[in-house]
Amino acid sequence: MDGPGGAQLRRRLGKADLRGVPEARKALRELLRQWGKPGTSETAELLTSELVTNALIHTDDDAVLTATVGPRGLRVEVRDFVARRPRLCVPNADDGTHGRGLVLVQSLADAWGVRAHGVGKAVWFELNGGAV
Repeated sequence: MDGPGGAQLRRRLGKADLRGVPEARKALRELLRQWGKPGTSETAELLTSELVTNALIHTDDDAVLTATVGPRGLRVEVRDFVARRPRLCVPNADDGTHGRGLVLVQSLADAWGVRAHGVGKAVWFELNGGAV
């Protein structure tokens, strides 16, 4: 997704440090301000929050957030250091707000997925922001 003229955000998130979630949203908002796609920033922030929160809650290690804005849109990737793949599940009504993160990502992103790394995995999503 990146290319000439692209902008990038890269942030390391401390193990189980949920203060990283609003910090990641703020940093992404600053990156997207220059992209100029109205309405996409809120969706991108929400989906980024979900991926960052999942990485910090469901692993016992740091995570790395990378967001790239390029000619074809936005790609956000959250890498962690645990090979266990996330499971997409239908949330139970009794679970409050738990279990909805990947369902939101699947519903709102133009594309998303999980790819293995040498150590761990990266969960990613893309928003094209109306790019053709």
